[in-house]
Amino acid sequence: MKKDNINNSNSVLEWIDYRLPIISLLKHSAVDYPTPKNLNYWWNFGSLAGFFLLVQIITGIMLSMHYTAHVDHAFASIEHIMRNVNHGWLIRYVHMNGASFFFIVVYIHIFRGLYYGSYKAPRELLWWLGIIILLLMMATAFMGYVLPWGQMSFWGATVITNLFSAIPVIGEAVVQWLWGGYSVDNPTLSRFYTLHFLLPFLIVGVVVLHIVALHTHGSNNPLGIDRKGPQDSIPFHPYYTVKDFFGLGVALTIFFSVVFFAPDYLGHPDNYVPADPLKTPAHIVPEWYFLPFYAILRAIPDKLGGVIAMFSAIFVLFLLPWLDTSKVRSATFRPIYKILFWVFLVDAVILGWIGSKPAEGNYILIGRISTFYYFLHFLIILPLLGYFEKTRPLPSSISKPVLAE
Repeated sequence: MKKDNINNSNSVLEWIDYRLPIISLLKHSAVDYPTPKNLNYWWNFGSLAGFFLLVQIITGIMLSMHYTAHVDHAFASIEHIMRNVNHGWLIRYVHMNGASFFFIVVYIHIFRGLYYGSYKAPRELLWWLGIIILLLMMATAFMGYVLPWGQMSFWGATVITNLFSAIPVIGEAVVQWLWGGYSVDNPTLSRFYTLHFLLPFLIVGVVVLHIVALHTHGSNNPLGIDRKGPQDSIPFHPYYTVKDFFGLGVALTIFFSVVFFAPDYLGHPDNYVPADPLKTPAHIVPEWYFLPFYAILRAIPDKLGGVIAMFSAIFVLFLLPWLDTSKVRSATFRPIYKILFWVFLVDAVILGWIGSKPAEGNYILIGRISTFYYFLHFLIILPLLGYFEKTRPLPSSISKPVLAE
């Protein structure tokens, strides 16, 4: 009897798949998909990013059912969610900290790509789509930060949107268009809420393109060399699904430890005070994942120059496949680049730290030096390094070093 049920279910699936081959597509893309056999745990962060995107969408939809996008009621609606909605406090804390963890795994994913040269040919468009996802994440997160309508929400929105006034000729018009008036007010909150709700679905669309681009030429690997044949690959399932689920378990352990024991650690206390246009906070700072770019913005004395530098810090990543002139992808075989990668990572951390500090004294000097090195790394060091660096010899195939171990 059990065997007959299995046969019947298989027949139904075959009938559906013949007419709409979703099952075959999933089997080809996620089960039998040939994957380099030497991938390490740093490759887990792509799937973790997808998981946290799903968490953000689900919890965001649930929160939207109770949120009121009006300046007179937004802060109170958040308090209502926290105090009166069944498990509302948990949903909100998962959503709030989920945004931070989403950025953490995406930043690690990007730095893994920088270390192993995943931006090099033929994966340039794959890299571009990843940076577009990062930009959309930033826009979504910024608008979401405004929605609680606390002190830091209001003043963060005021300061950041005011940056567009530095654009010559059309700057003031752009700011008024963003605000929906002559100051941050109800129209601003309404349109930010709408965009915050819609942009995650646009991110999902770009993620689909990102996966299609990934499967076109396959995953990079720690050696940075292409697969030479079937001996270099293994099926994605079960070998990497097991690793992904293990990584997910570790990530969720850390995530829920934060949610349950330190839910406000990554937030700002001023955002638990209702927005007051007549009372400016002593130190206006964005969320932690914007701090490196905020430090670059403040490092330039000129307002327009700071805005250009801040956006250039992201857009320079689009040029990275051509700025890095080395023929070798992985830092494993690039001794000088390996050192410079860690120097750059430290520089990025310093920029984040400087972004959280007031723009005064030695913080200004350190911020300017760190900003200078950030652009030096991409615009000067990487283009020249490809001509002078003596790289280590590459193995003939992926299988050779794997089997040698």
